[in-house]
Amino acid sequence: MKDKKKIDKERQMSYDSLPPSVKESLTEEEKQLFLNAEEWPESLFEKLEEFIIKE
Repeated sequence: MKDKKKIDKERQMSYDSLPPSVKESLTEEEKQLFLNAEEWPESLFEKLEEFIIKE
């Protein structure tokens, strides 16, 4: 079984590439959701909307 606390390297790289102002605007909970969650809450999408590529 995969450890849910293990951070995906691609997600970590994506998080690290965000501008400092965006990273600072995220709560600790949102940061953990960014790094680990299968689904993000709408509030996280709103904060990151300029970086999300819609398919």
